[in-house]
Amino acid sequence: MHADDHLLVFDKPAGLLSVPGRGAHLQDCLSARAQARWPDALVVHRLDMATSGLLLMARGEAMQVALSKAFAAGAIGKTYEAVVQGRLAPDPDAPWREIALPLAADWPNRPRQKVDVANGKPSRTRWRVLGLGRDWTHLALQPLTGRTHQLRVHLQALGHPILGDALYGCERSQARAPRLLLHASRLSFTHPVLGTTLCLRSAPSFPAPEPGDGGAGLTHFPGALP
Repeated sequence: MHADDHLLVFDKPAGLLSVPGRGAHLQDCLSARAQARWPDALVVHRLDMATSGLLLMARGEAMQVALSKAFAAGAIGKTYEAVVQGRLAPDPDAPWREIALPLAADWPNRPRQKVDVANGKPSRTRWRVLGLGRDWTHLALQPLTGRTHQLRVHLQALGHPILGDALYGCERSQARAPRLLLHASRLSFTHPVLGTTLCLRSAPSFPAPEPGDGGAGLTHFPGALP
């Protein structure tokens, strides 16, 4: 997707790990594939195995530190797209709305996370309606914090799980898509060395979620990212 002397951006497919897992059968991952071509490639952030889209890697330790600091400072803009169960009506007076629910690990049910008002860490997600179907909504999502499974848990808590989510979806929402319909579609940031603005985009191709279609046919959902 993008490669220069300092950093790399890849378009990860759903079903591929970002980093190696435990066990010999989980060693194939995006970071290993990148390092086979760029031996100095280092992970800066991760996407869930089930999530597709843009993933940023650094070339060398100094760049890894610089990009990690930029993520921590909120200087790297991230936008995701998702298709969720049910209809969320857009609000013309407030196109971006926010979910602010604290999250914590659900230890008896790892790797699940949960809303935990008493002990959870503050977590914030902005969302905006991009399109509507008969019983689904296409959303743009911006995580303002970086908690594990944040987007997935926040949307479940809103009553609109992401279609195809095997961890957090209900039986019906899981059955309506053969994969998690969550895609990292945009990264924007100032290049730490060159000083240029990078804005990288990747359009999702999701299986159509309409009931009874069996998930057949790829659909680019309507709507334009801000």
